[in-house]
Amino acid sequence: MCGMKIGFFELEGWENKTLQDNFIKDQLFFSKDKLEPLNIPLQKDFEVISVFVNSILNKEVLSQFPDLKFIATRSTGFDHIDIAYCKERGIKIGYVPNYGMNTVAEYAFGLILNLTRKLYQSIDQIKENGSFSLEGMRGIDIKGRTLGVIGTGRIGRESIKIAKGFGMNVIAFDAYQDVKAASELGFQYVSLEDLLKNSDVITIHTVYNPSTHHLINENNFQFIKKGAFLVNTARGAIVQTEALIVALKKGILGGYAADVLEDEGEVKDELNYLMKTRPKEEVVKNMLYDHILMEMPNVLLTPHNAFNTEEALQRILNTTMENIKGFESGGQFIAVE
Repeated sequence: MCGMKIGFFELEGWENKTLQDNFIKDQLFFSKDKLEPLNIPLQKDFEVISVFVNSILNKEVLSQFPDLKFIATRSTGFDHIDIAYCKERGIKIGYVPNYGMNTVAEYAFGLILNLTRKLYQSIDQIKENGSFSLEGMRGIDIKGRTLGVIGTGRIGRESIKIAKGFGMNVIAFDAYQDVKAASELGFQYVSLEDLLKNSDVITIHTVYNPSTHHLINENNFQFIKKGAFLVNTARGAIVQTEALIVALKKGILGGYAADVLEDEGEVKDELNYLMKTRPKEEVVKNMLYDHILMEMPNVLLTPHNAFNTEEALQRILNTTMENIKGFESGGQFIAVE
């Protein structure tokens, strides 16, 4: 199979030459824009589309491309794609499952250190006020503290390795326990309730799917050890935002740091979303809660930046090219099942 029409969206520009060199026989379309209902290109005869996580590949968008056979998402998550509709049309999906195990784990620990040692507040105080006062800047050691890891896949295991380097005790929760890893890395599996009760810091690295939607919610926030810190670099909807705000205001949580938000795509482009004829009530409500989070003093939010290193981006591009080539040749690619 050759000469396919491939549309690449959400590119930064540095990728273009590499893509051209690797797909000489194909017809390539490059765009820096995300692909979504209010941004459909004039060209609609793509057989392959490649996007990042900010695109919205729902039925409304995908139905605009009658020749589409393959989607290559340059991400580990694929909740921005209507999987059911793709199956209905026979559209295959490739993804990038392991570009940033250490990348995201390192970022999560950056957030942990920011929470426990008040790094952001310390820097901001000097930059904004020129003040070197230590009042309100006292933190805690993480050595000897207990880290609770939710999800012990590739990123979760990297986080455990880092935690051990800091001298932390580690407990973990996962629906699919990796007994070998627990033995080799020296951590213990516990129930989610026990993890919440006994962790000084909780970091989330599980996948997002229907079973993990609001995994931490109004029913189990009550179990969290008072004053514990929660970090989320996975997906925003794993934590129920409304219940999170209540837990922060009540002092159940000492602080929250996240690289993700619930209904993140809509928050990033609120005007376009609200201009739709009938925005969903639940989404609008979560958008308001997200704004409350942004203003809370014990909350640190970053713009989905955990993946963003030179090395990780190159790995993402390499795997994406391999996935497209595998599909073109009728060979193997890393598929969403």
